[in-house]
Amino acid sequence: MSDIYFRQWLSGRDFALDNPLAREMRNFTYALGDPTSREAVLVDPAYDPEMLLELLERDGMTLVGVVATHYHADHIGGSLLGHPVAGIKELTDRREVPVHVNVEEETWVHSGTGVLSPPVVAHADGDVVRVGSLELRLRHTPGHTAGSQCVEVEGRLLTGDTLFLDGCGRTDLPGSDPREMYRSLQVRLSDLDDDLVVYPGHFYSPETSATLRAVRARNQVLAGRSSEEWLRIFS
Repeated sequence: MSDIYFRQWLSGRDFALDNPLAREMRNFTYALGDPTSREAVLVDPAYDPEMLLELLERDGMTLVGVVATHYHADHIGGSLLGHPVAGIKELTDRREVPVHVNVEEETWVHSGTGVLSPPVVAHADGDVVRVGSLELRLRHTPGHTAGSQCVEVEGRLLTGDTLFLDGCGRTDLPGSDPREMYRSLQVRLSDLDDDLVVYPGHFYSPETSATLRAVRARNQVLAGRSSEEWLRIFS
């Protein structure tokens, strides 16, 4: 892996320290940046945007954007089971930066957070977000939501709720589609290199990351199955 600025922060432990919902949900927020230009983006900043900005500033980094893997409130703010969650609304009120989402997610982000376009910027599959000299490739992986996307950057794959180290995101929520999840896991991500390191959206496994090779070897949602069998087991 190249030398990049990279941080994996766990809600309730590294930020949002006094928030019981953040501790329960166990979300990861990621910071990615160019160590030369000192520019960075936050991936899925929820619960405590102010502290996330402080963590960046302690590292001498400047926020230049946000990437959302999907619209759910535990990732970008809004309302979670009736509980208000701070996120991109509060963040963009403090910093005028773009929020990069998949085009299929744009209206969900608008309605869920009240943040409109701009600063929300809609992307297609394969688009690249540049942060200094760093290139973040966005991979559209619908299933958990219609506009879920993974972020591929410098030997890393940030998978949001598309793929965990064990299992995958739910497909019984508004906007979910189990058939699309099957295609995302079995087809859309099938060409990725085994040496990529998977960084999920939640801390649901003993490890915080693992190579795609290891995840493919142990995660049953990636085992070779027909769509009918997969849907019978996992949908």
